[in-house]
Amino acid sequence: MLFLYHSLLFACLLIFLHDSVSATNVASRLAQRTARHIQGFTRDLNIALDAVLLSRQSSEPQIRLTTNSQAEFCKIESGGGGTVSSEGNNSSSTSGSGTSGSSGSSSSSSSSGSSGSAGSSTHTASSPVTSSTGVAVSSPWKLVEEHSGNNFFDGWTFTDSADIWTHGIANYVDQGTANSNNLTQITSGGTAIMRVETTPTVSDNRQSIRITTNSAYNTGLWILDALHMPTGCGTWPAFWTNGPNWPAGGEIDIVEGVGDNTNNQATLHTLEGCSLSSSNLFTGSAVTSTDCVSTGGGCGIRSGSTVSYGAAFNDNDGGVFTMTLNSSGIAVWFFERSSIPSDITAGTPLPDSWGTPFARWSSSTCNISGLFGYQSTIFDTTLCGDLAGSVWSSAGAPGQEQSCAARTGVSDCDTFVRNNGASFQEAYWEVLSVKIYQIPS
Repeated sequence: MLFLYHSLLFACLLIFLHDSVSATNVASRLAQRTARHIQGFTRDLNIALDAVLLSRQSSEPQIRLTTNSQAEFCKIESGGGGTVSSEGNNSSSTSGSGTSGSSGSSSSSSSSGSSGSAGSSTHTASSPVTSSTGVAVSSPWKLVEEHSGNNFFDGWTFTDSADIWTHGIANYVDQGTANSNNLTQITSGGTAIMRVETTPTVSDNRQSIRITTNSAYNTGLWILDALHMPTGCGTWPAFWTNGPNWPAGGEIDIVEGVGDNTNNQATLHTLEGCSLSSSNLFTGSAVTSTDCVSTGGGCGIRSGSTVSYGAAFNDNDGGVFTMTLNSSGIAVWFFERSSIPSDITAGTPLPDSWGTPFARWSSSTCNISGLFGYQSTIFDTTLCGDLAGSVWSSAGAPGQEQSCAARTGVSDCDTFVRNNGASFQEAYWEVLSVKIYQIPS
């Protein structure tokens, strides 16, 4: 406190000497100097306290926190931080790692990054984070690939071809064309945009985007955080994974729907040997065949959430979709923006704490290891085609209480899409991030 004494003495001397500076100005300067000293003292005190707290935390075992009421357990290791044991869907070893190469789905494509690129950043571990209670929380899942921010499109291959797979009237374009025609964009907020062409009238196909990761994984945890997805009559967007030599390598549709749907659908497409069992625990509803063979349309499960797809999803600030793939099964969850688990936000995901997924396929009735190869990750938006075109005159699905034929007054999907570019203003993806995790072997 010696500086306070000196400062007061200095002020008194100035007042007695009747300096030209007024007593009021002197007092003001003195107050400013005093405030600066107090700020410095407070900062030093905080640093000292932080050091004490960190020292205490490092000596305590790590405890697994959960976001639901299910009983969980943790493994306390002597001489170090606690390690969360593997449970449920995560009980099998995840020995697979990413491999370079395209998914084999693009006949002509342009790559936005080198083969095997892991997107905007590649990490080797998910470091423990600190909860609001000051207790460190760890996860066995380690981040191996991330696409976000200004470098979101690094590590993807842009398909440059018409939609020859689902027979839609979309023409997928290369990255240069996408940029030039304002079909892709990184916003000032760091989100990635992928649009459908909105030219009023086209004579053939509308331009659109289909991108595939240069990497592939045979086990892992996929997390998509999106603010907006394509919606409207004629649209058929999807976020999915695909193995080599489809359908031999399997397909997992994580996000998919058509038209004005409000409930997301997750679907598997495989060769013979995979079915949806009634004993599987999931909150959604089976809406297609229980046989997952691709020639029969696969086996789909519809989410019970009415804000998990389309305009309802967009109006609710989007949300997060997650999918786990390992030898014990495949599971898909959806979380609204307001209920995203804190472990996902922190980058230390704990799927065992997320509750029952809306979709699950167990290895007890599906040969996961034999039917699902290394999975590439794909975004696309096609128009009409085998699904959106075939249900154009249908009604009854959540959000589609009135058919698109009745809603638009146009009898067929292709004619509507080609002549109503303004109807596709909402046909775009806006994505915050795509992250892929694995449990190291």
